[in-house]
Amino acid sequence: MLLDDFNAAGRAEAAAALRPCLDIERWIEEIVGLRPFDSTEILLQTAGRAAEPFTEAEVEAALAHHPRIGERAAGNGVEARLSQSEQASLGAPDPAVAAAIAAGNRSYEEKFGQVFLIRAAGRSREEILAALNARLAHTPEEEQVVIGQQLREIAVLRLEGLIGA
Repeated sequence: MLLDDFNAAGRAEAAAALRPCLDIERWIEEIVGLRPFDSTEILLQTAGRAAEPFTEAEVEAALAHHPRIGERAAGNGVEARLSQSEQASLGAPDPAVAAAIAAGNRSYEEKFGQVFLIRAAGRSREEILAALNARLAHTPEEEQVVIGQQLREIAVLRLEGLIGA
């Protein structure tokens, strides 16, 4: 979808286009309500700030759509294909690194009660493992801020790909 098409789309169609990027209704509604955008850059900047800050309930709902790092997203929908594409850049796993990420995922979920989320695109498995280990030292409050930032990074990256920037 091009920016002009997004700007001209009906409210429901524009919202549907945004949902695979980040399924937080308040984020979607804010962006849809601010149309038309003069440029893709302004749209992406807006997406990076919309609905700031996310509530705990919004984050929890959004995380329900994300697979564990190192695992393939289930399904054939747009969001699953985007996630699969983002994690494809990780390449073939080194068995030791893959095992460490799996163990880190379990530790993270035990500590924070949610899936570990990080923008995988452009990062190696080793970088992701290092970030996972570093974030295990966070307090829940610190981690909530980081997760909000990661959700936004992923959303903006996905939106950029969908709008054809």
